[in-house]
Amino acid sequence: MARIDNMVLFVPYTVPGDIVDVQVVRIRKRWMEGFPVRYVRYSSRRIEPFCQHFGECGGCRWQNLPYEDQLKYKQKQVLDQFERIGKINVPEINTIIPSEHTREYRNKLEFTFSNKRWLTRDEMQKNEEITQRKAVGFHIPGRFDKVLDIRQCYLQPEPSNAIRNYIRDYAFRHNLDFFDLISQQGFLRTLIIRNSQKGEFMVVLSFFREDEALILPMLDELVHEFPAITSLFYVVNPKANDTLNGLELVLHHGNNHLYEQMGNLKFRIGPKSFYQTNAVQAHKLYAIVRDFANLKGNETVYDLYTGTGTIALFLAGQCTRVIGIEYVEEAIADARQNAELNSIRNVEFYTGDSKDILTPSFIEIHGKPDVVITDPPRSGMHADVVNSILHCNPDKIVYVSCNPVS
Repeated sequence: MARIDNMVLFVPYTVPGDIVDVQVVRIRKRWMEGFPVRYVRYSSRRIEPFCQHFGECGGCRWQNLPYEDQLKYKQKQVLDQFERIGKINVPEINTIIPSEHTREYRNKLEFTFSNKRWLTRDEMQKNEEITQRKAVGFHIPGRFDKVLDIRQCYLQPEPSNAIRNYIRDYAFRHNLDFFDLISQQGFLRTLIIRNSQKGEFMVVLSFFREDEALILPMLDELVHEFPAITSLFYVVNPKANDTLNGLELVLHHGNNHLYEQMGNLKFRIGPKSFYQTNAVQAHKLYAIVRDFANLKGNETVYDLYTGTGTIALFLAGQCTRVIGIEYVEEAIADARQNAELNSIRNVEFYTGDSKDILTPSFIEIHGKPDVVITDPPRSGMHADVVNSILHCNPDKIVYVSCNPVS
C-alpha cells in the first residue's frame, strides 16, 4: 500500500520499502490498483520467493517477505480493521501465534481444469506461438475464466503434486477435453485433493458428463500408480458452477472418508466435509477457543456453523452440553458420527441455516446458552443471527473469524 494524492494505491507483490514505478490499472473514488513495471530500489526486507509460480499465482502472495514480517503485518492488518472499520479502540492485542510449518501445511487443495490457461509474462515476452493452452491449477485473481497451470505447489505434502501432474499427463495422452469456463463445455472440470496427518489421501475428480468408458480406466490407473490414495471419488457435474452441493459422489476405491486426529479426539472427514485446512494450527485455535470460553462444567454451549462438529466436540468435556448448528447436511452427518466415534453423549447437532434455526422457540426448547461459539464463513453472520444472539444474551461470545472485516 502507498498513499498518492490522498488516495490509497494497492500494488501486489511489492513489499514495504520497495521503490517502484507503477502502472495504474483501476481507479475508484478513494483508492487505486496498479502493478509494478520497474523496481527502482528493492527493500532490504525482501527475500527470494521459493515458488516458481510466485507473481502469477494468486496464493502465497507474501512469499517475498520473511515469515516474521508476514506475521507482523498480518497482526497490524487485523488491528487496523478493528480500529478503522470497526471504530473500536483496542487497548491490547495478543501476539499472533505462528505456524510451525510454512510449507506443506494444508490438508485440502482444489484445482480447476481449463482449456484456456493463463499465459505467463515470460511466455508473452517470448512472442512465440502458443499451441498448448490446457491447464490444471488455480484461478487467476479477478479472472474466473483463466487458470494458471500449476506444476509444483508447496502448500500440500506429496504426492499431491505428483497426483495432479499425473492426471494432467494422462489427460494429454488420451486427448481428454479440459473444461471451457465460458462456453460451459468439456470433460474434466475440477480436482480436489485432501490428506490427513497420517498420510492418507482422498481424491475427488469432477467431470462435466457421464462417460464410464473414459472415467473408469483413468481412475483405475490412478489407484494403481498411487497407493497413498485411500479414498477415490468421482462426480458428474453438469451445473454452471463447481460446487458439489446437491451432487451424488461415486466412491470408486477405498474408504468414503479420512480420519484426522486432534489431541485425544478422532474426526471423520468426508469429501464434502469442512475441516480447518491447517490441522496443527486448528488444534491451537480450538485450545484458544476453549481458554476464552473458560468453561466451569455446568454451561450450555451453542456452537454456530459447527461444520463437522470439531469445536463442539473439543469443548464437550468441559460443559454440560453443546448444541451445534450447520447448514451442510453431510457435515452434520459427519459430526454425529464423530460424536459416536469419540463416545461423546452431551452434544446435539441440527441441520439448517443458523438464521432459520436460531429462533426464540428453538432457544426456549433447548435452553438459553451460557456461551455462544460462532465460526461463520467469510461473509460473516446474517443480521438475524446477530439479533438472535442478542436475544439469547449469553454470558460470553467467542467469535472465530476467517475475515475480521465482517
